[in-house]
Amino acid sequence: MRLRSSSRLLVLDPTGSLLLFRFVHKRGALSGSAFWATPGGELMPGESFADAAIRELREETGFVVASVGEPIGRRGFELRLPDGEDVLSDERFFLVHVQDRAIHKDGWTPLEVEVMADHRWWRRAELACNSRCDDWRGELGFNCHFCRGLP
Repeated sequence: MRLRSSSRLLVLDPTGSLLLFRFVHKRGALSGSAFWATPGGELMPGESFADAAIRELREETGFVVASVGEPIGRRGFELRLPDGEDVLSDERFFLVHVQDRAIHKDGWTPLEVEVMADHRWWRRAELACNSRCDDWRGELGFNCHFCRGLP
C-alpha cells in the first residue's frame, strides 16, 4: 500500500470558528459518501509538510500566509481515494489564524470543484456537540486540542 503524505489545516477566523469543507462524492469509488473535512491535501514531490500546508491553504481558500509553524497534530490511517486506490495516509495538522472569512475558489482543481459542495465556519460549541464531526475530531483528539484548548 502506498504511503500518502498530506498536510491539513485548522483554519480559525477572528472569533475562533473553524473552517470545514463539505465533500460530496457522486461517482467513482466514493460514490454516495459525504463528510466534512479541513482544507489540505497531498504533498508534491520534494515538498515539506509545511510548504504543502501553505500551498493547499492558498489553493483551496485563497488565504496567503508566509508560515504555518510546526504541526500541532498527526494522524495515520488507511484511506480510499476517489479513484479507488487504497493508501496509508500520513497527515500533519497545522493551525492558521486568518482575518477574513471569504473563500476564493480560483485555485481549485476540477475534482475539488466537483466534490467540495460547501464550506462552513464552525463555532467551538457546535463542534463539541456535533456528531457529524466525530470521525475526524475524535481521531485527532480535538475534544482536547481544539474544543478545549487552542487560543
